[in-house]
Amino acid sequence: MSTTERAPDHVIFEHEENVTSVRAALRDPRKLRTEVLAGLVVALALIPEAISFSILAGVDPRVGLFASFTMAVTIAIVGGRPAMISAATGAIALVVAPVAKEYGLDYLIATVLLAGVFQIILGVSGAARMMRFIPRSVMVGFVNSLAILIFMAQIPHLVDVPFLVYPMVAIGIAIMVFFPKVNQVIPAPLIAIVLLTAVTVLAVIKVPNVGDQGELPDSLPELFIPDVPFTMETLRIIAPYALAMAIVGLLESLLTAKLVDDITDTHSPKTREAWGQGVANIVTGFFGGMGGCAMIGQTLINVKASRARTRISTFLAGVFLLILIVGLGDYVAVIPMAALVAVMVMVSVGTFDWHSIQPATLRRMPRSETFVMITTVVIVVWTHNLAIGVVVGVLTAMVMFARRVAHFTEVEKVENENDTTAKYLVHGALFFASSNDLVTQFDYVGDPENVLIDLSGSHIWDASTVATMDAIETKYASKGKKVQFVGLNRQSQLRHDQLAGHVDPGH
Repeated sequence: MSTTERAPDHVIFEHEENVTSVRAALRDPRKLRTEVLAGLVVALALIPEAISFSILAGVDPRVGLFASFTMAVTIAIVGGRPAMISAATGAIALVVAPVAKEYGLDYLIATVLLAGVFQIILGVSGAARMMRFIPRSVMVGFVNSLAILIFMAQIPHLVDVPFLVYPMVAIGIAIMVFFPKVNQVIPAPLIAIVLLTAVTVLAVIKVPNVGDQGELPDSLPELFIPDVPFTMETLRIIAPYALAMAIVGLLESLLTAKLVDDITDTHSPKTREAWGQGVANIVTGFFGGMGGCAMIGQTLINVKASRARTRISTFLAGVFLLILIVGLGDYVAVIPMAALVAVMVMVSVGTFDWHSIQPATLRRMPRSETFVMITTVVIVVWTHNLAIGVVVGVLTAMVMFARRVAHFTEVEKVENENDTTAKYLVHGALFFASSNDLVTQFDYVGDPENVLIDLSGSHIWDASTVATMDAIETKYASKGKKVQFVGLNRQSQLRHDQLAGHVDPGH
């Protein structure tokens, strides 16, 4: 291959390294300013979220806030996807809530630590490579359902509130829509938060604020060793929740990483991100945090709204969060929730893939693809669990794919001058969905004593097909006729030789 043919790849890799390089950002004042301001905006948005998730998990707000600090700082160092934000999340809160409720904080922390170990094991064993099996329609459903969940999470802050909340939210949205047309140096969400907070304080407007969500901690996180017995009974209690937390956390984190890859046109090592999440959860557990994973909403604030691209913004989001809640808690408490709601509404609108629901797109897209996307959205919104929705979406896509491919298998009878031999040509992939009907495609009564079945235009994928071939031979043999399969490629021949006569056609 010539140098000119290799150049595009070289340019791409150089571009990726430059975009996500910490060293390059530190040398460029403009990039560094973008990273710092992005980290500040994310930190402000993390506070009410972390408090809400702590309440959801049934623990003190400091458990969620400290988890967000340690997750963000640790993943900025060990994670695989630069600029992605990891912190306490609703999905993790839902998984560990039963442990906190039934067994208390110590068992919750033990669960977080074990989940971290599971994630490291899954990461180094290559679980991240399973991401290649998630089809585009599921990814679109994931993104759209996420946008809907982000918007739905803001509704409680817009119900039974003073009337002034509504114009404040509208003003915040307007700032984020129009301010970037004037100035793209300072993130529009930060401007909206600062201006609305200033107006609220100076005009003494009584509206819900961050302080109403829960008490902010006034001390630094300390080393925490869970007081639980190291017995098999303890393992029996926490292991199921830890495994569920590990899987849910990895699934959300890897999907979010893939989304950021697409947004930034850069690549990230998913295996490193997988075990990095485990390390972050272990660190978080030892500081008394409830654990977490990638946060899609805050990540989009960081990457899309604030245009951050490096680990600096993620690291500073954690540092600023600690400074804000411990050192500047009194000031943070007066930030109106209306400002943060406006930010999240804009994130929701920007996250949704509007192109996917345009009439022209729906007309062009295969119905099965649209059905998979809608199924993913419905399940996620119904369960409020992204992991469940993605799993159901992938299973639905598999069924649809198998159903579609099964119809591509054809059996053609070839005219043969030799009256003592019948010849058939089989085209298409042969697996459980397509081969089950294969046995009905032959004329067992009318065919002569010799039958030639040419499989050069097909491929044997599984034992079900070999069992079907055995059944065809048996049916012809019962009529006193002999079958010969020809044209198998090397892999198909090996599979047939290995399994023929050893698979029960009835099972």
